[in-house]
Order: sequence, then structure tokens, then C-alpha cells
Amino acid sequence: MAATSVIPKRRLGRNGPEVSAIGAGMMSLSGIYGASSDEDGVKLIHHALERGVNFLDTADVYGSGHNEQLVGRAIKDHRDKVFLASKFSQLFGPSGPGIDGRPEYVASACEASLKRLGVDTIDLYFQHRVDPKVPIEDTVGAMAKLVKDGKVRYLGLSEPSPESIRRAHATHPITAVESEYSLMYRKDAEESLVTMRELGIGYVAYAPLGRSFLTGTLKSADEVMNDRRADHPRFKGENFAHNLKAVSPLEAMAQQKGCTPAQIALAWVLAQGDDIVPIPGTRRIERMEENLGALTVKLSADDLKTLSDAFPPGVSAGARYPEGQMKSIYV
Repeated sequence: MAATSVIPKRRLGRNGPEVSAIGAGMMSLSGIYGASSDEDGVKLIHHALERGVNFLDTADVYGSGHNEQLVGRAIKDHRDKVFLASKFSQLFGPSGPGIDGRPEYVASACEASLKRLGVDTIDLYFQHRVDPKVPIEDTVGAMAKLVKDGKVRYLGLSEPSPESIRRAHATHPITAVESEYSLMYRKDAEESLVTMRELGIGYVAYAPLGRSFLTGTLKSADEVMNDRRADHPRFKGENFAHNLKAVSPLEAMAQQKGCTPAQIALAWVLAQGDDIVPIPGTRRIERMEENLGALTVKLSADDLKTLSDAFPPGVSAGARYPEGQMKSIYV
């Protein structure tokens, strides 16, 4: 199925900005899911902008700063075409993963990101993970100062609990929450959506293709042994076999409609509400075109029910992240 020639827009939050209905996650351009050259990464970003995909999502921790530098290089002469999102607070050091939400760190992290990106302002700045050691009011208060100083336009949170969303929003308006959301991983997202819709907060859905499970292209766990997914419980042993088998109804519907499983999976996420913007990541232009083709897939009410029934909350086997990282989500 050919991709649409015009990318529709969606509004992030009740009073937020309009962005392309499908954005682009940048993480895979920094070797997280296998080798990727900077030259190819820049080409992919330029292709996205030419196609009207203006929402680019990066983070300071992706490639330990490499990803922001790459994105900055790619958008240097195209800043007016980009809605730029980045994140702070997640740390990976010699002693393992950590989180820093201290107000003083907020300011220094933003300055470092601005420098790597080569921009004066970040459009949407996320706290990547909530720091349980620091009151979220303190962290968001420091983020609000960034808005006041013109260094950030809008604020967001990644993987917060509904309680944290409420407390943060009471401190300063939160424009968007980013979390994993797909047919395979629904529970936390759909619980959070109730709170977000009450408050008028938009939803940015990362990993909407289940980190490749929902593309129908993944056939063996050996295919992920050289990237970060090898550490994720969902990709191990019996969990992998269970999750691979669970994709069968998606593949059947894709065959029926003459499109790909990935396009059906993205179309389902898009159909869950106009306040949801998925940001699938890829290293390949042809995959980006496939993802954009989801915008032309029409799912009826019966189709949506069939998919939701086939992929109920909890259908997947294995946790989303290794045990240590699971402690930092839905906080």
C-alpha cells in the first residue's frame, strides 16, 4: 500500500501544538538496535522532513549524547520544519542505570542538550523517568523555569503514574506524556489515558510496533541477540515463542486488507484517539514509508474490536524491561 502524500496533523494536548500524526523516534539511529551510520541517519531524517514528518523525538541518554548530536546535524538548516522533543533524567553509568530529577540537574541537562542539538529552544522537553527521590513538584518547577527563560516551549513526562501526572500538571501545565503503547502493551497506557484526557494532556506512543513483534518480520530471537532487545524478558525463551504466536491475528487481518502487519498495528494505535501520536523508530527509509502507509489504512469498528479482543491487556509474556529498569516506569 502506498504511503499518503499528505501527512495529517494532530494536536498534542488540549492547548498544545499541532504535529504530524505520526512522528519519528530517533533512538535506533544510535546503535541501540544494531549498527547505523550517521550518514544514513541524516538521510532518514531529511526524508522524514521532506515527507512532512516534523515531530522528531530524541533524548540525551540515547548513545550517550550521540543521538542529539546526530539530530542536531541533520536539522541544522531545517529548524523551521522540525518540532523537536528531547528528554533528560535517565542515566547509564558504570554502576548501572540511575535517575536524576534534582532541580539543579534539570538546568544543566537542558544546557547540555541545547548545545548538542545546536538549537536555542527545545520544543517539548520530557522528564525521561520520574525520580522517586525528588518531589515531582521540584523537578517540574525547575522545568517550568526553562519555559520562562525561553529554552523550552512545552513540558512532558515519560512513563509516569497517573498520580505523578496530576501532581506535575498542578505545578505547570503538562502538554504530553510519553509511554509505550501498542496492541501488545496496553495496560499502563490505557490507565494513564483516563487521567490525561481529564486534564487535556496529549499522548506520545513509543514502541507502537512492539519493538518489531508487530511488524510480522521477526521470526527468531537470534535476530535481536546483538542489540538491546536481547536483555528484555519479552524476547527470551518461552516468552518470545508466546509473543510471536500472539501476532497471528494481526497478520491475518493484514493479509485480508492487502497491507502489512505494521500498518494495521499503527492504524489501531491511531484509531484509539486523535490525542495520540505514535513515534515508531526505524533506521530505514523504506520502513518509514511503510509506517506512513498506516495513515491510509481504514479500520472499521468491527476491525478495531477484533484486534482489541485478540490483543487484550496482558496478552504479551515477559516484562517490558529488565527488572532494574521496570522499577523506574509508572512511577
